[in-house]
Amino acid sequence: MDGVVDTLAELSTYVRMAIVTTAKRADFAIIHEKRQIRQFMDFVIVREDYELAKPHPEPYLAGLKRFGAAREVTLVVEDSARGLASAVAAGIDCAVVHNEFTKADDFSRASYRIDTLSELKDILLEVS
Repeated sequence: MDGVVDTLAELSTYVRMAIVTTAKRADFAIIHEKRQIRQFMDFVIVREDYELAKPHPEPYLAGLKRFGAAREVTLVVEDSARGLASAVAAGIDCAVVHNEFTKADDFSRASYRIDTLSELKDILLEVS
């Protein structure tokens, strides 16, 4: 995504962030080897870290537990219907980022729908 590194760098001054993915650890490492987003994350939860995959709430509940955070002060950022369903099932607000591959999916249960990650700053400052 265009501008993702700059956006994450700025957001990291306001909030703690993590990645909760259905990718396996080895695949995640390969995919993100040269990307510069990992440096802004407190941790990464991969498929081997939980039993039931998205759309089950377990991945996001594992993230909440690891952060020691409450649902009410957490925002999930997703780009898929499975991820949105997982966040909703976990009782966590979710911002869905527009994605050409999933534009036909039903995102009506999202708390926010955004076109770019840069819109997150306004959402985060509004809710805090």
